[in-house]
Amino acid sequence: MISCNLEIKNSVGLHARPATFFIQKANSFKSSIWVEKENCRVNAKSLLGVLSLGITKGSVITLIADGADEAAAIDGLTALVETGFDD
Repeated sequence: MISCNLEIKNSVGLHARPATFFIQKANSFKSSIWVEKENCRVNAKSLLGVLSLGITKGSVITLIADGADEAAAIDGLTALVETGFDD
């Protein structure tokens, strides 16, 4: 199991469009992946779960992955977040 903290930098946070990109990317990995914000943890492969966290610009989230491709999952999702979802 590995994890990392990320700051959301895009202007609107993880609203519907970027959250959709995020969960599509998460679903491309076999590992179990979670997003945690302020002690609330949700499945990163669930649109409703990710949206329920209310992740806005400047929020710090923790990505947690556990499985065969956990490192690739963290790297791929980190890269997506760092690009700002091409916002």
